[in-house]
Amino acid sequence: MTFPALPAIVRDILALIARIGLGAVVLAHGWQKIFDWTIAGTQAGFEGMGAPAPTITAWIAAIVEFVGGILILAGAFQPIVGIIVALQMAAAWAIAHTGAGMFVGDGGPELVIAIGASALFMAALGSGRFSVDAILASRRARRTGRADAATATSGNATRVRA
Repeated sequence: MTFPALPAIVRDILALIARIGLGAVVLAHGWQKIFDWTIAGTQAGFEGMGAPAPTITAWIAAIVEFVGGILILAGAFQPIVGIIVALQMAAAWAIAHTGAGMFVGDGGPELVIAIGASALFMAALGSGRFSVDAILASRRARRTGRADAATATSGNATRVRA
């Protein structure tokens, strides 16, 4: 059985809700690394996990998560940000969450898998109509004077001819 696609406005609202959820979680983890634990505390934790170059790794993780969370919330540069956040989660899985089972309570990778997969989903499908990406695409279309506009439902800015 084939189901019809959801109306565009529904997809855009769902994309907004998903972005808010994902962005809040990613931002919170970056905030925690920078302000709650501090970079020194994050570095010490990474060192204890055996992370390579723990000071550099701590800074990268903190910045990717903090800035990435903000950009996901805004729906800005979604394809690039989604891929970077997913790569960050893959690194977290490899460094800190292997050999511990699946569940986060046991040190497993379930959260980093969910965040990484969600970030890839957003990278593939885009930010939706209610996003910085959509505003930039609309301005770009007006500036070029072309009759086409980027649809905000695709992270690849699919062009629709008028």
